[in-house]
Amino acid sequence: MNTNAATVLPTLAVEHLTTRFASRAGVVTAVDDVSFSVAPGEVLGLVGESGSGKSMTAYSLLGLIEPPGEIVAGSIRLKGRELRGLPERDWRTIRGNRIAMIFQDPMMTLNPVLRIDTQMVEAIHAHRRVSRQAALEAARSALGRVGIAAPDERLRAYPHQLSGGMRQRVAIAIALLNAPDLIIADEPTTALDVSIQAQILFEMQTLCRESGTALIWITHDLAVVAGLADRVGVMYAGRIVEHGSVHQVLEQAAHPYTRGLLDSTPAAALAPAEHGKGRRLQQIPGMPPSLADLPAGCAFRLRCTRASSACEQLPALQSPAPGHEVRCFHPLPQAPR
Repeated sequence: MNTNAATVLPTLAVEHLTTRFASRAGVVTAVDDVSFSVAPGEVLGLVGESGSGKSMTAYSLLGLIEPPGEIVAGSIRLKGRELRGLPERDWRTIRGNRIAMIFQDPMMTLNPVLRIDTQMVEAIHAHRRVSRQAALEAARSALGRVGIAAPDERLRAYPHQLSGGMRQRVAIAIALLNAPDLIIADEPTTALDVSIQAQILFEMQTLCRESGTALIWITHDLAVVAGLADRVGVMYAGRIVEHGSVHQVLEQAAHPYTRGLLDSTPAAALAPAEHGKGRRLQQIPGMPPSLADLPAGCAFRLRCTRASSACEQLPALQSPAPGHEVRCFHPLPQAPR
């Protein structure tokens, strides 16, 4: 059966999201006019340096912004339902149920003094009235889905008895327990070794495809995005400066910042140069600006080799190709398609 993609309601639709914080230095805009959507079973990668606004976007989507922070503009719709402005009581029924979060440190999810079975059963009972036995069966099944062998043994364990990779798998299993519509993963594999990271990425991709769960994967690692995501949003100083398919963003980068991120990866340095050897690892000059003291116009202009006086104004989004957006007055030329 063929379905017109245009008729499929996005799992999450974010439009013009703006989040600000009051500070001694003044008002800080941590998320600035951010818009994107994620379809069922789709993986969106949010990429950028530390402080670019990725995690603050995630906390905004989860309703976790508290004073002195505030979402001051925009819309967050989960399967058509507006979430912005919901009372905390309604948010408690959504978090861990319709939207789940996986943190970089699994101990932000796991209680160190409770056994894994107790924590997983409690996560189910928080949203569903089922017997303890049924909850244990669901927990056992979730552990199996993330590749944990001998799930009964793991259920009886305490977090400190598990390796870092195993704890992260348990945290992912907890996120999957209530079959959420959306999972937000904030760099959950950064501290893991490469082999464990690859296994978890494969399992997450497979689970999303099979279950129809949408996934937002927050990372600074472009190699992870290349192998996991369907689409990529590149963030800088609270804004999405480039957005498109993995192929468009990683192979036909239009924003100088995206190109700088790509050129600064070890894989780029290993590529053969004209003399037959790998070239030196490149760096983006300068440092990301403070969100409390952003330059006028394009926030990247002070680090950009293509900047001109026009960049003292804020560039609008333009589309070098269908589905590909870039916020830049001087986007990089595109190779013939």
